[in-house]
Amino acid sequence: QVRLLESGGGSVRPGESLRLSCTTSGSARGLSAVDWYRQAPGKQRELVARMTAGGTTVYTDFVKGRFTISRDNSGYTMYLQMNNLKFEDTGVYYCYADVVIAVGTVRNYWGQGTQVTVSS
Repeated sequence: QVRLLESGGGSVRPGESLRLSCTTSGSARGLSAVDWYRQAPGKQRELVARMTAGGTTVYTDFVKGRFTISRDNSGYTMYLQMNNLKFEDTGVYYCYADVVIAVGTVRNYWGQGTQVTVSS
């Protein structure tokens, strides 16, 4: 069974950093494209950053210059480095990935979410 596992959330102060991880496990052969979303309290889930299968990255305006999405060499884990965190970055962060199940076969999965809280 394929799963997406997220980690790295926590409570920090404004200006501090966190790195979120999104790892696939089970019978997956690796990750292809990955999106990071967040859901703030009382708001809809919104896209934060995206890395395509080819490695192109896209960021929403409110995180440009502060967040970086990357992939490790194994192809099983992707990261979201979050620097200079702000109060408004608080929320539950989810990865949504194209997971390679077999050669030529990709399926989409959501991670379980990880809480990020920015407070003073």
